[in-house]
Amino acid sequence: MLNNRYIIAFIYTLAIGFAFPIIRYVSLHFHILNNNAIRLLSAGIVFLAIVIWKYKQQTILIIKSPKLILNLLAIAIIMVWNIYLSTEGIKYTTALTGSIFGIIMMPVAVIMAALFFQDERKALHSTYFYIGSTIALTGSFAFVFYGQVQSESQDLAKGILFLIGWIIVQPLQNLIVKKVAMQLHPIVISASTALLSGIIYLGLATENGVITQLYETSIFMLCVLIFAGIYCLMAGMFLAFYIVQQQGLVFFNVLQLLVPISTAIISFILLGETITFQQLIAMLLVMFGCFIALKK
Repeated sequence: MLNNRYIIAFIYTLAIGFAFPIIRYVSLHFHILNNNAIRLLSAGIVFLAIVIWKYKQQTILIIKSPKLILNLLAIAIIMVWNIYLSTEGIKYTTALTGSIFGIIMMPVAVIMAALFFQDERKALHSTYFYIGSTIALTGSFAFVFYGQVQSESQDLAKGILFLIGWIIVQPLQNLIVKKVAMQLHPIVISASTALLSGIIYLGLATENGVITQLYETSIFMLCVLIFAGIYCLMAGMFLAFYIVQQQGLVFFNVLQLLVPISTAIISFILLGETITFQQLIAMLLVMFGCFIALKK
């Protein structure tokens, strides 16, 4: 019988699996700045309504604590950088290179977590973790190499610098999230992050003049974008912050290796995208490896 750790893992990977095709769809219809601004702000408003309804006392705690305010602002700014670095990194290299760096992020994030938090270091004492992680990482690399064709990069050195920044910045964000989550509920952190990041992206969209695209867009497509924001950030931000709070950073970063697998399966079912036999074997390796690595 699955315990809570595996139930949480299943819900997160399934939710994220649906989120990526949705993000892909709206990205084809909106400029990246408008896309991020509306998605973040729409989700932030929903999160804020939940905070006002259930967690009013925590807003008072934030107001009385300048340190908390600075940490929440730092998370939002890092979130903006996180999106920028990953997008630019793939833009100047290839999707394959971006996927490889996404896999490399797992051990980098685990090492950073172990350096700063004693409870995270305990997870590294388990033999299961090392065996499972090795199997999962091997499967992840195989899944990426058999599933993507390497195209010519525009500026490989520049793109790699962006991706190196990305695999440092994202784990750094999660370190701050874990620290703040000791005092605040994940929905409160999500509301703050989404609203502040959305305001930054709205400012960038206005400054670049691309905001006018929203005036020319149909009401239906705007509603689709708003829904995409609420769903995708509920899955990718709130659930992520919740897992970091409840299960820790090591658990979360191992879990990230399952996200491409979930996305591939759902894209195969809904969008008719192909999965090769080699990828299928690699998927089984990743799932088996993660199961072992996450075993207590």
